[in-house]
Amino acid sequence: MHRRDLEGPEKVLGLEHPDTLTSVSNLGSVLERQGKYEEAEAMHRRALGTREKVLGVEHLGTLTSVYCLAHLLHQRKYYKSASRLYQIAYNGYLKTLGSDHPTTVACRNHHLSMDQDIKQK
Repeated sequence: MHRRDLEGPEKVLGLEHPDTLTSVSNLGSVLERQGKYEEAEAMHRRALGTREKVLGVEHLGTLTSVYCLAHLLHQRKYYKSASRLYQIAYNGYLKTLGSDHPTTVACRNHHLSMDQDIKQK
């Protein structure tokens, strides 16, 4: 269903429109929840790459894509890559939203939980 939902914005708005990229990111998140990690990663990387190009690296939409990809890589146990992306997202959220914003706090907590996963290994 989400793949069909993506076709409309792509055709009407174009591949680089922020609403299209939100649909791409949402599809990545749905695929991740379904355990389709390779497909999810492709969607998250697509959203991130285009958002960086269109919106810039400090835009909240781009930071969301960084965070989503970090979370997916964390789930897949690609800890080194996930840690780097969590740090980028956290630094961006800290600068843009501040240290007490729920998204900044959630990003920091996910990063810390990954550190705990590594220690338990």
